[in-house]
Amino acid sequence: MNSGDDLSSEILGACFEVSNELGVGFLESVYQKALLIALREKGLRANPEVPLAVYFRGQSVGDFVADIVVEDRFILELKAAKALAPEHFAQLLNYLRATGKEAGFLLNFGNPKLEYRRLNNRFEKL
Repeated sequence: MNSGDDLSSEILGACFEVSNELGVGFLESVYQKALLIALREKGLRANPEVPLAVYFRGQSVGDFVADIVVEDRFILELKAAKALAPEHFAQLLNYLRATGKEAGFLLNFGNPKLEYRRLNNRFEKL
């Protein structure tokens, strides 16, 4: 099993490959499909559009869809925007808190240089 740092490196490597090969100007869905290919070529288990439930006091109160979940440990939230905004960070942090996943990457393919942030789950699973 990959350590968190090794897995992070593998994920980022795949992200840079996609960014360098495709450049900017595509929809999120294009980057998602390309990233799935790159991750799987690295031997990683990557699943798209993973439905995840949000619980409050033991009861399901809603669902969301993670763009990509890697090795059932990392959530990848993809954007194709001019810049990352505070609500993008809040979205990923909420996903991590709701699922208890180890960490996640907020990835923006909307600029010539890939913009990314790794966020850790500092919360217990709800």
